[in-house]
Amino acid sequence: MEKMDKMMKKTILPLAAAFIFGVLLASAPWHPSGEAREDTDTYRQLDLFGNVFERVRRSYVEEVEDGSLIQDAINGMLQSLDPHSAYLTPDDFLDMQEQTRGTFGGLGIEVTMDMGFVKVITPIDDTPAQRAGLITGDYITHLDGVPIQGMTLSEAVDVMRGPVDTSIVLTVVREGVDAPFEVPIIRDIITIRSVRTEREGDIAYIRLTTFRTDVSEKIREAIVDLRGEIGEENLIGYVLDLRNNPGGLLDEAIAVSNIFLDRGEIVSTRGRDHSDADRYNATPGDFIGGKPLVILINGGSASASEIVAAAMQDHRRGSVLGTRSFGKGSVQTLIPLGDEGALRLTTALYYTPSGETIQAHGVEPDIEIEQPVEDPSQARITGEAELPQYIKRDSEEDNDDKVKDEKGRPKSGSASFVPFEKEDDIQLLRALELLREMKRNSG
Repeated sequence: MEKMDKMMKKTILPLAAAFIFGVLLASAPWHPSGEAREDTDTYRQLDLFGNVFERVRRSYVEEVEDGSLIQDAINGMLQSLDPHSAYLTPDDFLDMQEQTRGTFGGLGIEVTMDMGFVKVITPIDDTPAQRAGLITGDYITHLDGVPIQGMTLSEAVDVMRGPVDTSIVLTVVREGVDAPFEVPIIRDIITIRSVRTEREGDIAYIRLTTFRTDVSEKIREAIVDLRGEIGEENLIGYVLDLRNNPGGLLDEAIAVSNIFLDRGEIVSTRGRDHSDADRYNATPGDFIGGKPLVILINGGSASASEIVAAAMQDHRRGSVLGTRSFGKGSVQTLIPLGDEGALRLTTALYYTPSGETIQAHGVEPDIEIEQPVEDPSQARITGEAELPQYIKRDSEEDNDDKVKDEKGRPKSGSASFVPFEKEDDIQLLRALELLREMKRNSG
């Protein structure tokens, strides 16, 4: 809260000063320069906005509602910044809080807006969207036959949500498929089971599907249960599966990393003023007692997932296996706006313990293994660098070298499909084999 107060003060005080300064300009023949000239330019642009707004509300062919015009203007401003900044209406804000708690109604997909269409970031495990076969990188162009173009992301999401057991037909465009196709889905209550565990003989398998409230505590409880089931003397290691995990709460990403680390930096964040950086460090005590660890990632692993994977990799605490992650390395601050909803604003970038940012680049696995799929269109490249207005991590030229391949395509992420059956899961089977090799090699 104190940090939020500071942020709000930084925003409000210059505006107040600019207002006083504007009064002085109106009362004295004075020629501004430097910062003062920037203020007058800002007022000139605000005058332009006011003039356009007034012309639209008075002269447009149909009567338009003032509030809708302002809201659309705000959305346009934020969407021009980056893919993740957005205005949340009161209803959107409430929905987001419900999702953070892990239960909500809908289809079960993480989405963004790209080229005027809804783009699937990842389908959530065991939801209608996943069961219907939606995959990372799909473009949804129509909802029940109605074109999405012209809708905001919030409006499209509102249409996809609805009463449980009602149906909706999505029109989907998929790379590698010649023509759009329809996907009928029955809406359901989406209760996200964020932690799934399984005993794989002498190995503990933990799948983390999202970073929601208290997920770190659930992992600790799962570790205790698996340790008791397998036996500490028989347990040779852990697999932490972060594939298709779209991220979530920063605090939980730090807490999950802290489970496996004994010391050192987990992640840092840096905003516009690099001197105003926040660093988060592990506290003493490795909860799994130094046992070997393999982390699974793919093109659907984003944000908080990448923080955990990068921390384990930089500290050589575990082997990262799979394919390059999504590359979402930006921090969104939620700023409540009273009864008017909230502002989700990108305010900083994440940096790994080695000082690198994963923004638009992702985490490269130590052991790269593509997941074979029957449908070649599912083994595709996707990631932050494909999104419109994505934040570039370095100068444009350097950034392109890091995130684009020799054909100019984004390199971040690939093969985000995860098999339902374990015997088809090449990445998981290789992780289990790797841990057993470590055990044999250690004596």
